[in-house]
Amino acid sequence: MPEAKATAKLRNLDITPRKVRRVTHLLKGLQVDNALAELTMNSTRSVLPLTKLIRSAAANAKEKKLNPEKLVIGSIRVDEGRTLKRLLPQGRGRASLVRKRFSHVTVELVELGSAQPKGFLMPKRVKKAKELPARTPKKVKPAAEEPRAKEKKGFMQKVFSRKAV
Repeated sequence: MPEAKATAKLRNLDITPRKVRRVTHLLKGLQVDNALAELTMNSTRSVLPLTKLIRSAAANAKEKKLNPEKLVIGSIRVDEGRTLKRLLPQGRGRASLVRKRFSHVTVELVELGSAQPKGFLMPKRVKKAKELPARTPKKVKPAAEEPRAKEKKGFMQKVFSRKAV
């Protein structure tokens, strides 16, 4: 059973909760080092604030004298914050509503005893890819038989292919 916890909160992040949840879904249950490595490989806008938040939670855990190797992201929650409402001009003198949504993120780090957390190992050195054998150019098929001369259209085909006048 998890005994000790360390939390950190990020409030009023100016990214919509839906976009932040896409990234946080990948981090649940990972070790702190693995979660930070996962965030470095992601290219969304919410990566930098989430990285700072996880590092802050790890620093809080260090203050509580928890073992940094056993820290796992127990829960990471993204809640809806305030919503700014703006007007966007439209045609014919109308206006439409634009909602600028904010989010609150809460991270809870847990120190696990003997259980193995899920995660991955970052390779220290990347192996070079093997070279692929050179491709031979495709053989060109000989030209087909001589094209047939167009058949002449009959009277009815001419009538029904015309545009209406």
